[in-house]
Amino acid sequence: MTTLNKKPTTKQLTQSFGTVTLVGAGPGDPELLTIKAMKAISQADCVLYDALISPEILELIPQQCTRIHVGKRCGDHKMGQADIQTLLVSCARKYQRVVRLKGGDPFIFGRGGEELQYLQQRGIDVLVVPGITAAGGCAAAAKIPLTHRHLGNALVLQSGHSQHGEFDLPQNPTRVFYMGAKQAGAITARLLTEGLHESTPIAIIANGTLPNQQVIKGVLMDLPHLAGQYSGAGPALIVVGEVAAMAELSTQKSSQRQVA
Repeated sequence: MTTLNKKPTTKQLTQSFGTVTLVGAGPGDPELLTIKAMKAISQADCVLYDALISPEILELIPQQCTRIHVGKRCGDHKMGQADIQTLLVSCARKYQRVVRLKGGDPFIFGRGGEELQYLQQRGIDVLVVPGITAAGGCAAAAKIPLTHRHLGNALVLQSGHSQHGEFDLPQNPTRVFYMGAKQAGAITARLLTEGLHESTPIAIIANGTLPNQQVIKGVLMDLPHLAGQYSGAGPALIVVGEVAAMAELSTQKSSQRQVA
């Protein structure tokens, strides 16, 4: 039986690539790197780094490691985003452990979500190492609490420019509610009143990053019901917005569930 026209399986495609790790380098101080970020950098065969990575952090990259500067600054792009993503695929073909080193956190204005989708669509394994975002790190350095029980009970992070360079009002903002499982009904009612569609994606994340991580996905109208399924054995975040649909359910050995 001939197999000349048989397409390779997803597993076979993945085995032909190395792993790409999106690493958050924090706001600049090398002592604010996480242990997991340090480990990924020290074991990397290839590092693609941004312009905002401090010289002190670059010194931590092993000498034998291939370094590629792909940084972008306002008005001075070393490489466009599409080119960076294509280069990541090429590096994953050549190297076993590729690190994409980003300032701050990869998933907060770091285009980590775009790179994650691009790589996953091509069968490449992607790991994510969060970093201290610029907002948190710089505010802390200035001794500014971003949240305060008496002075501010919400936080909005907004980009100062759009994908075309100019400032734009926020579109499809993501909302994250801390410790909101017991208030899911009130949260849902308020968001619907504000104009959010009942089919807006939501995710409930309990015990995030721990071995017993639990992720429940659904839509806004089902949030009270889904929150009722949550066991309550640990802190939970409620994420509301289009990005919640990207939540992955199978990365942890736990009771993760998805509601159609």
